[in-house]
Amino acid sequence: MALLKKVTAMASMAFVSVLLYAPAAFAEGAAADNDFTVKGFIALAAGLAIGVAAFGGALAQGKAAAATLEGIARNPGASGKMFVPMILALALIESLVIYALVIAFTLVGKL
Repeated sequence: MALLKKVTAMASMAFVSVLLYAPAAFAEGAAADNDFTVKGFIALAAGLAIGVAAFGGALAQGKAAAATLEGIARNPGASGKMFVPMILALALIESLVIYALVIAFTLVGKL
């Protein structure tokens, strides 16, 4: 539980630092044309998409594996019945992360 709080605190600090420094990166004023600002936001969106997806996927896979291993520890006879659903859940979680990666590549392709 302490690890989750620590990770949440680190993620929130990273998010706040991005919010604090992003206005300075886009503070060119009225001289910036629309094409530059749109490309900047597309790059920012691609980076945030893959970052959030990887973070969420890692948390979900860790939780799924921990729950399965706890269940196997409580009832070792049911390990065969728990293994296949766990692998299926991990594959589905990873497919969502790969989907976010494809979206990020699509966004970067628009630059």
